[in-house]
Amino acid sequence: MGRSAGPVPVVVMGLGFIGQEIAKAADASPELRLVGAVDRNPSLLGRKLGEVIGNPAIAAPVSADLKKAVGRSSGAVVLHATGSRLEQVADQLLGAVKAGCPVVSTCEELAFPYLKHPRLAEQLDGAARKAGVSVLGTGVNPGFVLDRLVATLGQVCGTVRRAHATRVVDARQRRVALQRKIGAGLTLEEFGELAERDQVGHVGLLESAALCALGLGIDCEDFEEELAPVIAEEDIPGGAFPVRKGRVAGVTQWAVGLCDGQERVRLELTIAVGAESPGDRIVLESEPTVEFEVKGGVPGDRATANAVVNAAPRLFASEPGLLTVLELPAGR
Repeated sequence: MGRSAGPVPVVVMGLGFIGQEIAKAADASPELRLVGAVDRNPSLLGRKLGEVIGNPAIAAPVSADLKKAVGRSSGAVVLHATGSRLEQVADQLLGAVKAGCPVVSTCEELAFPYLKHPRLAEQLDGAARKAGVSVLGTGVNPGFVLDRLVATLGQVCGTVRRAHATRVVDARQRRVALQRKIGAGLTLEEFGELAERDQVGHVGLLESAALCALGLGIDCEDFEEELAPVIAEEDIPGGAFPVRKGRVAGVTQWAVGLCDGQERVRLELTIAVGAESPGDRIVLESEPTVEFEVKGGVPGDRATANAVVNAAPRLFASEPGLLTVLELPAGR
């Protein structure tokens, strides 16, 4: 897939909180040219994108139709941010691909769709190859901290016997939608009901575990995931809403990759209002053993927007088809 000279034209699909952060990051990037946006929210349709993201210089209107948003910018990259579940956004992705547009998406399950949705993955890969474009799922997690970064560290190791990575996030620093998503403020009973319907917690940890294993050359035949609520031991102020003592403050999740019944990959993620000691830590048991820490942790929302924006120009140097972040160049 070739790349034309000059900044790459991009269209943002989905103008929720993350979509707006992506639009702002795209507008600030010298590598990209923001040409339009797609959203079906009636309150946004017809408005200038610049009004939505706070830059009056952007005159492109928000449209419900991708072709209108792309306009004359044939082959514009779609920066997609509408949902976490692949089945719910697959039609949007396929529509963009069939319109000849490469796609970079924040859809967590798209980071490694072969794990849960092999048929959809094959369909997307085939459509992208036919159209001569690339499709990628990325973000801060999945997409970087607990998978791509782990695999990068593995490049200086011998055979990795076991990988253990943890990420702790104080949700008070994150958007309201995330605080709701992790169940903050719920009773234990309410949390349990949502957990049974798979409607609470972080999406993408299993995908990160699979990417982590693949990037480290660990052949895991099975992946398992668990989730548990974090209970507030005292009233917690400072978030979008106070969390009372005894209520759910967030979640802790574990994803493990198994080889011959032995745990070879272990990822632990805690996202909670008032979580103590936020940060990211990676330990690779190898020769030599490697330990790595990001004190305070990689910022989530802004890092996700930057991951999407920085990946967009890289797609033009990639082979057509469905990609993972492990196939992106190491540098920007």
